Amino acid sequence: MAFTFPTYHAPDFSQAKFSAAPDAAWRFAETDGVAPEGFHSTSMYPEYFKIDGKWRLAEESRMDASVVIRNDGSLSVIENRNLKAGDRVILGRTENGEEGIYMHCCGFEEPGKALTDQFVFRQGRSRETSYARDYDSLIELLRYEKEHGNILWVMGPAFAFDEDARRAMQAVIENGYAHGLLAGNALATHDLEGALLHTALGQDIYTQKSQPNGHYNHLDIINRVRKSGSIPRFIEDYRIDNGILYSVVKKGIPFVLNGSIRDDGPLPEVIGDAYCGQKAMRGLVKKATTIICLATMLHTIAAGNMTPSFRVLPDGTVRPLYLYCVDADEFVVNKLLDRGSLSATTIVTNVQDFITIVAKGLRLA
Repeated sequence: MAFTFPTYHAPDFSQAKFSAAPDAAWRFAETDGVAPEGFHSTSMYPEYFKIDGKWRLAEESRMDASVVIRNDGSLSVIENRNLKAGDRVILGRTENGEEGIYMHCCGFEEPGKALTDQFVFRQGRSRETSYARDYDSLIELLRYEKEHGNILWVMGPAFAFDEDARRAMQAVIENGYAHGLLAGNALATHDLEGALLHTALGQDIYTQKSQPNGHYNHLDIINRVRKSGSIPRFIEDYRIDNGILYSVVKKGIPFVLNGSIRDDGPLPEVIGDAYCGQKAMRGLVKKATTIICLATMLHTIAAGNMTPSFRVLPDGTVRPLYLYCVDADEFVVNKLLDRGSLSATTIVTNVQDFITIVAKGLRLA
């Protein structure tokens, strides 16, 4: 079945409330990194601003940032810490047109098809939820995005602890269903440990049995990668021929590894500065049209906070940006939704089972 996007329905700006609305107010930023009082903070939804009598869409949005009016009338969404003195920053705390600001939450819904019965027995997603249709939809989406979009994977280290999951993810990557990877030191370290020593944290990645002195394995891997100077050179030096990082390097797929205060080592490519890491993450998020977050609460919420619910294509078409969150813990997926990423599809399961089901659905396994 061919994949089709829901149609985007722009607001009807001929309505009286829009035509009578004032232009959005703005004020110059006086200091680098400081927004003027009363600044408008953005969301993940499409937001329109009335500038010189015309409603304009901020085409690249994210949560908790400011909107700057450029000299050509275009709008840039900028983290407050990145504002420059002299930027024209939009002001306003209402979002229904009263201040020349309109947040469009229902653009991908068919007009008049909202559920009238407000009582719904199941509203949350839990281990009891059936995800069969979610898997079917995701597989259709991935087949489309392989050729027409950009698929970004946000991964925790759980993949590296299971041989079947590593193989399934390797197949997904090598068959063109990945265009970027966000992770941390642990995923890369234990994946490379699995590739060279067939262990993760010293446990055999198939039998899960601890190996003699295995608690040294990941430290030895970090040390050897640092000696090689980079992950690609380590893969070459040790003739690595399997795993997630091997596949990413082999296919030339960009990856960002962000550090943590608890990291061992870390590996040479791991970014230790949190804000440099966030900037590198956003560089990949800005290209993405589908983002799949797997068993990593902090990376998932970080990615969710910088991900809008839509993408504007070069021809001006507005399409959905799909965000998936997969975790064995209901707390994680609900925390993402509580942070405001209400367009996310959440699946409560372990990621090892998830990726093997996806690989089978794509006929890769």
